[in-house]
Amino acid sequence: MDDVPAGPASPRPRRPSLSVVIPVRNGGRDFEHCLRRLRDSLDSDFELIVVDDGSVDGSAAVARQAGAIVIRNSSPQGPAAARNRGAQAALAPLIFFLDADVAVHPQTLSLALARFKADPGLSALIGSYDDAPAAPGLVSQYRNLLHHFVHQQGQFHDNNRPAHTYWTGCGVIRRDVFLEFGGFDPRLYPRPAIEDIELGYRLTRAGHRIVLARDVLATHLKRWTLPEVVRTDIFRRGVPWMLLIKRTGTIETDLNVKAGQKACVALTGLTICGTLTAPFFPWAALGTGFALMAIIALNRDFFLFLSRKKGLAFTSLAVALQLLYYCCCGASVLIALVLWQAQRLEARSTSVPRHQRADIGANVMPRPAIVRWARRLSTWRSRTDKSA
Repeated sequence: MDDVPAGPASPRPRRPSLSVVIPVRNGGRDFEHCLRRLRDSLDSDFELIVVDDGSVDGSAAVARQAGAIVIRNSSPQGPAAARNRGAQAALAPLIFFLDADVAVHPQTLSLALARFKADPGLSALIGSYDDAPAAPGLVSQYRNLLHHFVHQQGQFHDNNRPAHTYWTGCGVIRRDVFLEFGGFDPRLYPRPAIEDIELGYRLTRAGHRIVLARDVLATHLKRWTLPEVVRTDIFRRGVPWMLLIKRTGTIETDLNVKAGQKACVALTGLTICGTLTAPFFPWAALGTGFALMAIIALNRDFFLFLSRKKGLAFTSLAVALQLLYYCCCGASVLIALVLWQAQRLEARSTSVPRHQRADIGANVMPRPAIVRWARRLSTWRSRTDKSA
C-alpha cells in the first residue's frame, strides 16, 4: 500500500519526494486555478492528495481530472480532520499543505524542497503570500497584502528566519514528525481556526525547528468581505489564539502579535474612547489625534509599502481597515479573557482534576450567566459559518 507503481526500468518502487495535501469544500474556480498552477510547477516529483470535505459542487471530479488521489468525507469534518486524513494517506517523507484558494509559483515546491535537502534538522517550513493578490477590491487587496507584509518582516538569513508557529496555507512538514505529534487537533478546532498555530506551538516546545522562508511564495485567491474579515479575526483567529496563549502560557511576540501591534490595539481603544467622549470633553479630541498619529507611526513601514503598491488613495482607506483590524483584536482579547475566567470557575465548581485543566479555554463554551452574551456570539458565529 505504501508503494507507488514503478516504471518499466525502475529497479524498485518509486516514492515521491513530496506529497501535496489540499483540503477542499466547494472550491469552485479558485480550486481549479490552484490545481492548474500546481500542474505548472517546475518540480513534478510530487503526489497530489485532495481531501474533499463534503463538497456538493463537483470539486472531487475536478481533482480527479487533475490526477489527484481523492479522499472524500461524506459530510464536512473540518480542515483539521481533512488534513490529517490526507497526511495519513501520503507516501512522501515531506507533506506540503496548501489551501484550496492558494496558487503556488512555478518554483515554490522546488525552493521548499531544497531547504529540507540542505537542512536535515529542519522539521517544518512556512512560506508567504506574494504581493500580487488576485481578488480585486479594497478589502481583498488590503487583507492579502497585510499577510504578505507581516510574513516578510524580521531578520532573515538566506531568506530564512526562525518561526514558532506553523501555517497550512503554504507550509511543509516532515510526515514522521507530523504523525508523531498526532497532527492537527480536530477536537479543539472542528471548524477553520488556528489548528496550524497550535501544532506549531507543540512542535517548538518539543525542540523542533520551524523556519519562515520568504521566497516560498504563493498567490492568495480569496475574495474578502468586511463581515467575513470581522468573523475571521475575532472568532476563527483572535479568540482561539488568545485562549491558546492563556492555556500554554506562551508569551507571543512574533508576526501579528509583536509589541508594537499590541500597543496599537490599546491606542485604538483610546481613539474610540476619545471620539465618543469628545462631544462632552473637547480636550479628548486632542488625545484621539495623538493616538491616531501614534498608530500611523507604528505602522509606517506597512503604509509606505501599501503606498508604493497601490497609491495614496488606497493607503488612506487602508488606515480605516487597519483600525478595524485592531478593534477586532481588542474584542478578541476581551471575549477570550471572559471565556477563560468563566471556564476556570466552571472547572473549579465541577471539581475538574488539576491535571485535566490544560484543556480549559479550548473549545467548550462556559455555562455561567456572566458569559451568556459570549454564548450568543458563538451561536451567531456557527450560523454565519454554515451560511458562508
